[in-house]
Amino acid sequence: MNYRGSKRRIAKYILPIMLEKRLEGQCWVEPFVGGANLIDKVGGWRIGNDNNFYLIELFKAIQNGWTPPEECSEEEYNHIKRNKDSYPPCLVGFIGFGCAFGGAFMSGYARDKNPIIEKRQNYCLCAKNNILKQKENIIGVQFHHGDYKDLKIPNKSLIYCDPPYEGTGKYSTSKSFNHNEFWQWCRDKKSEGHTVFVSEQNAPDDFECVKEIELKTHITKTVHHIERLFTLA
Repeated sequence: MNYRGSKRRIAKYILPIMLEKRLEGQCWVEPFVGGANLIDKVGGWRIGNDNNFYLIELFKAIQNGWTPPEECSEEEYNHIKRNKDSYPPCLVGFIGFGCAFGGAFMSGYARDKNPIIEKRQNYCLCAKNNILKQKENIIGVQFHHGDYKDLKIPNKSLIYCDPPYEGTGKYSTSKSFNHNEFWQWCRDKKSEGHTVFVSEQNAPDDFECVKEIELKTHITKTVHHIERLFTLA
């Protein structure tokens, strides 16, 4: 699913590194599952958590056979945005991400940059097609909604974290993400016997960078930003 910060583009680079460390029968846990663009490429026992209630309800509905709409006008989008409690949570999640600018929840109605383009892209239909393509690959994922610190993690799991990057904004509408607290949580999980990996641009000195990827624009081929995968030795 289109989701701001998605790791879809780099999955082929970072997944083999983590899967090499995954033991047979080991649970794969993503406390920040986002658009499920990594967990849908992993098999076996999987848990995906996110602090966005509507996102998790969307994935649960897709698992249970719900079919998203193909059309959503700007007027409908804005009405849903202002009246979330009046609509099914799965629809709010779908419209909130799939029809939003840049895949950021309720960030603004997605539209083509060129106002005089003859055939406008149907972002709602694209979002529907994309998430339905994921359906078979997320069957069996145990989806949970809540703060990452409250997630119950099975013993000796492999935990992959894709938290909000430092300096990129809010964790939720009500509070900032505490990065120092997060890194200590990772250390605690490691000491409990879990295998921990983290996607970020930078990390504390006791975290080892095991992969660095330069992401480039499709037009200029200039470096856009650096993605890094870290772990605790």
